[in-house]
Amino acid sequence: MWRLFFDAEPMKIRFLGTGTSTGIPQIGCTCPVCRSADTRDRRLRCSIAIETGGNQLLIDCTPDFRLQALSLPFRKIDGILFTHEHYDHTGGIDDLRPFSRFGTVDLYMEERLEKTVRNRMPYCFTEHRHGGIPDICIKRIPVPQPFHIGNTEVIPIRVLHHKLPILGFRIGNFAYLTDVKSIPDREYEKLHGLDTLVISALRKTEHISHLSLAEALQIIEKIRPGRSFLTHFSHEMGLHADMLQELPSSVLPAYDGMEITI
Repeated sequence: MWRLFFDAEPMKIRFLGTGTSTGIPQIGCTCPVCRSADTRDRRLRCSIAIETGGNQLLIDCTPDFRLQALSLPFRKIDGILFTHEHYDHTGGIDDLRPFSRFGTVDLYMEERLEKTVRNRMPYCFTEHRHGGIPDICIKRIPVPQPFHIGNTEVIPIRVLHHKLPILGFRIGNFAYLTDVKSIPDREYEKLHGLDTLVISALRKTEHISHLSLAEALQIIEKIRPGRSFLTHFSHEMGLHADMLQELPSSVLPAYDGMEITI
C-alpha cells in the first residue's frame, strides 16, 4: 500500500517551460499561435522548478535551461529529477556549470537514462576531470520505491510515452506527469488525494505518443485532483486565451513563468 497522506508543507512551483520539443514559436511557422503577441503563447521546452522543505529541485533540464535559469534564484540546486532521455528533457545538463560553485548537482534518473547521459557527455565522467565542465553526480532512482532528496520524499510514477516507460513524480500532494500517453492502472493508487496535478496535453487531435486534450481531461477526471494545470503544448493546441475559455474551471493552461503555491 502506497502512503497517500502527507504532512502539510508549503511548496512553490515555477513553470520554466510549457512547450513541446520544438518550442513556441516554432521556427519557420507563421500560424496565429506562433505569431501571437501574448507572452503566454511563447513557450520554452518543458520543465519546472520546485521549492519545498528548503530544497530547490527541478524536473528535467532542457536545451533552454540557460535562459530558464536566469529567472531562478542563483543558489544550490539540490536535485534534478529526470522523466526520460529525450533531448528536449536532458539537453541543458552542460549549462549546470555555473551552479557547480555551490557543490555537486545530483541528477536523479533511471538506469537506461544514465547510460544515455554517460554516452552523450563522456567528458563529465572521466577519472581526471578538467575545468569548465559541470560538477554532476548521477543518482539512480529506485523504481518503484519512494526516495528522498534531503527531507523531501519523492514517489516515482510509471507512465508510458507510447511504448517507452518513463517517470512522473509525486511530491506531497503535488504530481507532475509529462510526455504521457497512458498510465498503467496500478499507478493510479499513487495519485489519490492530490491537491494539484500537472499533466501534458500536446494538442487537440490524437497523437501516437502524447495525450490529446480530451485524453488528458479524461485522466484528470479519473484522478480528480483539487486543481489541474496542462503543459507541454504544441502550437496546434491553439492560443492561450482561447484555452482559458474552453477548459473546465478547475483546469488551467500553464504558461512560462507561471508560479503556483501548494
